[in-house]
Amino acid sequence: MKQKSNWQLLLGAAFLMATSAIGPGFLVQTTVFTQSLLASFGFVILISILLDIGAQLNVWRIIAVSERKAQDIANTLLPGLGFFIALLVVIGGFAFNIGNVGGAGLGLNVIFGGLSPQAGAAISGAIAISIFLVKEAGKAMDRFSLVAGFVMVALTVYVAITSSPPVGEAVAKTFAPDKIDFTAIVTLVGGTVGGYITFAGGHRLLDAGVKGEKALGEVNKSAVSAIGIASIMRIFLFLAALGVVASGVTLDPGNPPASVFKYAAGNIGYKIFGIVMWSAAVTSIIGAAYTSISFIRTFHPKLEKHGNLLIVTFILLSTILNIIIGKPVKLLVFVGALNGLILPITLGVMLVAAYNKKIVGSYKHPLWMTLFGAVIAIGMAVMGVLTFMNL
Repeated sequence: MKQKSNWQLLLGAAFLMATSAIGPGFLVQTTVFTQSLLASFGFVILISILLDIGAQLNVWRIIAVSERKAQDIANTLLPGLGFFIALLVVIGGFAFNIGNVGGAGLGLNVIFGGLSPQAGAAISGAIAISIFLVKEAGKAMDRFSLVAGFVMVALTVYVAITSSPPVGEAVAKTFAPDKIDFTAIVTLVGGTVGGYITFAGGHRLLDAGVKGEKALGEVNKSAVSAIGIASIMRIFLFLAALGVVASGVTLDPGNPPASVFKYAAGNIGYKIFGIVMWSAAVTSIIGAAYTSISFIRTFHPKLEKHGNLLIVTFILLSTILNIIIGKPVKLLVFVGALNGLILPITLGVMLVAAYNKKIVGSYKHPLWMTLFGAVIAIGMAVMGVLTFMNL
């Protein structure tokens, strides 16, 4: 029974992280890059998967071994650094959540037609809040993420099949691309494990008691599974978009993913897009709220005690702001660039912490993991700074 319970925890954490990554931005990025790079986008996906796994394994393992959350690890290394990281994560998570609420409203508008996006946003916010009002909120969150994640992937697989993509060409170009787009690689890595996203599952496992050196095998499985789930969604969405674009269709610049689903499967495809968009947005609302608050609740016992109330307030405020001001496009672009800087900072902190005996005790971090993590952190820092300066 304990083994089954543990497997559910590991899968729950994996789906929480994966569905946090699969938000409205994920759907748009994947379709837009497919249109510009065609089959060569497969190479970008392959490289980003390897980088995602490298970053995530480093972060989750150090959180588990130290038995502390990222902000507490950072504060132990350098007093005040954890507060700074928490501030960045909460600001980024809140701004993105306003966008996620808008995406959920749009999804319900597509599904039900007559329902306005604002009403859809309010209903979606209420559903997300309800999960944190139940007694076992952690389990409810895990189950919701798992079911919504499965629905998203299954429907996207169906649309990918109906779009009849050139699979042979996609496989060939994945290993021998016509062109390599480094900006696309950085965007995908930032969108999958950047900002608060990679910590969603790492902090969830810690809250559920999966910690210590003895749990590293389970942590590894959950971390890799999370990237696997997000990547399966990315690959099938790429194939669906490739099938549509290869047939000569130009995607609607106002809503690229919606046009992929509509051209591939007609009006049914458009309704499927609504379901996928809503599932992606609501799970991202839940993941962003849970993880952002997990970065501040350890700072004081009262914050820890009222953690679920803080999460509810976080979702409520982002829902109200979305209904009042709509999607803050400029703010989202700015915070998106800021988000790209969070991963190199937090990953760098984890790599230094991995060799601090006060934090990890006698644990020996694999050298290949450190080197891989360092390359990712430096590469993302350089690209993140360049992107930020361009803004």
